[in-house]
Amino acid sequence: MMKTKQEQGLLTLVLVLALAFGVPQSAGAMHIAEGYLPAATCISWGAICLPFVVWGLIKIRRLAQRQKSALVLLAMAGAFAFVLSALKIPSVSASSSHPTGTGLGAILFGPAPMAVLGLIVLLFQALLLAHGGLTTLGANTFSMAIAGPLVSWGVWRACGALRVNRRVSVFLAAALGDLFTYCVTSLQLALAHPSPTGGVAGAAVEFLGVFALTQIPLAVIEGLVTAAAVLALEQCAQPELRLLKSWNEGRAAQ
Repeated sequence: MMKTKQEQGLLTLVLVLALAFGVPQSAGAMHIAEGYLPAATCISWGAICLPFVVWGLIKIRRLAQRQKSALVLLAMAGAFAFVLSALKIPSVSASSSHPTGTGLGAILFGPAPMAVLGLIVLLFQALLLAHGGLTTLGANTFSMAIAGPLVSWGVWRACGALRVNRRVSVFLAAALGDLFTYCVTSLQLALAHPSPTGGVAGAAVEFLGVFALTQIPLAVIEGLVTAAAVLALEQCAQPELRLLKSWNEGRAAQ
């Protein structure tokens, strides 16, 4: 896929940046911690995720049948999400702020495959890095692998229709998808632990306020790193990108 030393160096730089922001920390914070949500809530979020995961499996199966060369990019999008989302900065009790890395995959493949890739990423992180949990897997999957990618994909398509510069579009899609993930996480925590005085709405505002301190800078960083990754792919994998429907639909008018 890589054609020149210059292109290889650019891609290496992007991976180094991703690793620099994605080295796991020793803090005990997680996405939403094991056992922090009631059992009924965990089951409910898992059930909500199921249709999206099935949709994603269907999309990946079709991709494997029609565009096998794009599977390398799909695997790269999953690895990108794993590395970036491994960063753990303690934030709200029993949770954390971190990049999500799912915006890149949503831009390239649409939101459906990211539901599957995100689920796999979260499962491996829970088992290998103690980052997240098995009982909260459904809630974490919905926020990071479903809600965030849907927003990233929507922003990418909207920017394409408005003829926004492509690199700016990538930055906005990745950054806003990251921020929306934490809006959903705040709501999930508020539903499980409403404020004694303000109820669910009051708790959600409190969670959002704490998350914002760390998540806004991280969203900006994720947008920049994702834009750099796309720049590298445009140099190194242009033939593969031309095959991707979501990528081409978003950039058609740009």
